[in-house]
Amino acid sequence: MKTILVVEDSGSARTVLRLSLQQAGYRVVEAVDGQDALERIDLLAPDLVVCDLNMPRLDGLGFVRALRGCPAHRFTPVVMLTAEAGDGRQLEGRAAGVRVWITKPFDPIALVAAVARIAAPAPQSHPAVVVHGPN
Repeated sequence: MKTILVVEDSGSARTVLRLSLQQAGYRVVEAVDGQDALERIDLLAPDLVVCDLNMPRLDGLGFVRALRGCPAHRFTPVVMLTAEAGDGRQLEGRAAGVRVWITKPFDPIALVAAVARIAAPAPQSHPAVVVHGPN
């Protein structure tokens, strides 16, 4: 079971994220802002991070930049959630290492689909799939 770290300062948004991801079969751990997540990143050991952009103490981009500086988490995929849809912030996020950018309000089904897409193993490690036609 993959572990998803949800980094979000809004308690209600954390709850929606947690419930959506748990229903999809993920183990969810939470942090209240980027600083909290960074202080506990090694203990939490996430396979993927879903992170808000605007948070107190350390915002999402600051967190991602710091995460990329941690050798054990340098390649951990990050999904960024934000109410800001501007291209400049998205480019800044991509440069920092954000894999997916989702604008709030978000559709939980679309969020889970995005998480599943980037949390999946690399294509070469997928087992062969056999599809049988109708009998």
